[in-house]
Amino acid sequence: MLNSDTASRPAVRPTPPAGAAPTFRWSRARWLLLFATCIVIALDGLDVSMVGVALPSIGKELGLQPGALQWIVSGYVLGYGSLLLLGGRLADLLGRRTVLLVALSVFTVASLAGGLSMDAGLLIASRFVKGVAAAFTAPAAFSLLTTNFEEGPERNKAISIFTTFAASGFSLGLIMSGLMTSLSWRWTFLFSVPLAVLALVLGFLFVPKDARERGAGHDVVGAILLAAGMLLLVYTVVSAPGAGWGSAQTVLGFVVAAVLLAAFVILELRVRHPLIRFGIFRVASVLRANLTAITLFGSYVSFQFVLTLYLQDVLGWSPLGMALALLPTGLVVVSSAPFTDRLIDRFGPTVLIVVGLASLSAGYLLFLRLGTAPVYWLDVLPPVVLLGVGFGIGFPAIQVQATTGVHDDEQGLAAGLVQTSAQVGGALALAVTSALIAGGPAAGAAHDPAGLAEQLAHYRPGLYLSAGLALAGLLIAALPRRRRRLAVELG
Repeated sequence: MLNSDTASRPAVRPTPPAGAAPTFRWSRARWLLLFATCIVIALDGLDVSMVGVALPSIGKELGLQPGALQWIVSGYVLGYGSLLLLGGRLADLLGRRTVLLVALSVFTVASLAGGLSMDAGLLIASRFVKGVAAAFTAPAAFSLLTTNFEEGPERNKAISIFTTFAASGFSLGLIMSGLMTSLSWRWTFLFSVPLAVLALVLGFLFVPKDARERGAGHDVVGAILLAAGMLLLVYTVVSAPGAGWGSAQTVLGFVVAAVLLAAFVILELRVRHPLIRFGIFRVASVLRANLTAITLFGSYVSFQFVLTLYLQDVLGWSPLGMALALLPTGLVVVSSAPFTDRLIDRFGPTVLIVVGLASLSAGYLLFLRLGTAPVYWLDVLPPVVLLGVGFGIGFPAIQVQATTGVHDDEQGLAAGLVQTSAQVGGALALAVTSALIAGGPAAGAAHDPAGLAEQLAHYRPGLYLSAGLALAGLLIAALPRRRRRLAVELG
């Protein structure tokens, strides 16, 4: 039996008919609140893109192979994904403004520590702490948005602007990572420090105080079990190629990780104040949004990791050249996101998610044509544009779908849940990708056509994984009836 009954909760606000003309008008205070939350999410997009392009330079200076190098990304997404549920819940319980400001302060300090790190272990640790901080800033910012903007066209417009800032941060990160890495990869970490300080000041001045939920508790034990289970699972996948998939170490790692995650589920079904109320999956849109978020984010994190290493380490592209190559993805998202809310109002989020994942799938499949001497305008640009289209319409539609029909007192949970799914999907996909490309020929070891072809063949399974994940997400999004039955069973 689940912990609480959705029938006892207050009714949600009705959603206006699709295509209805917006009747809202925002005050100056609303705009400033939206701007403050948008700066916060832009920092997250900035961090993801800047670090991704800088990975080869970090690996060369610190002597890290892909299996170890992926922890610079995984450390962040695991800290982020494993504690997002707690972050969303604490935002509801302690006040969204308080959680946002405290976590943003930690994010700023961790960014500074990462840029000044002289040791790989310390760098990875700072990335994990930064991810933990983002696990609290992201759901707090998003739930501030969803609780201050009414469900329907008003909220869709706010989410569309919110997503535009996330895409702008991603696009800016691509350009700045190329420029900063040309000086030193450390500047890719330090660049976000003044922006984080600015976000902190804006949050302090313009984010209003909000009511705290009374009479509820914190499921810290559940958060620890989830974080420990996810960390061990990813570590086991990454280390399996070296230790052997059938070795005692690998088998024991999978068993213990499964036990920890099973204990988390059992605890959530019994504890008085669960980290996640599984009854929320009775809302079919929540279930669909989380499943598609896993495939969308997981496919792209895997793709960027493989493509960055191949183009820079194997083909010898410069960091700036790599950044400019991927820049159209961010630019397409930036240009399309402001109009996505109108498309959502007219067609509904499900249609846009299907179209977005179809575009992503097509982009990944086109990248499978990549050869040892790619022509940018023919081999790279077309799929990059398709990826931008997919994100531009798919990501905000998933965000809208994830919070539609959810009560205000669980908006933080819903926001944290969909972002957890995305980050966990990214962490697991990256771990599998790292395992797939481990132990191959050394990058740059051969520059003749045969040697380059061998290295490309070594990286290609990662591209297959990205395409497979996107196609799986497309299949899930296109079969809503079957997922509704699954939602009823879970409820």
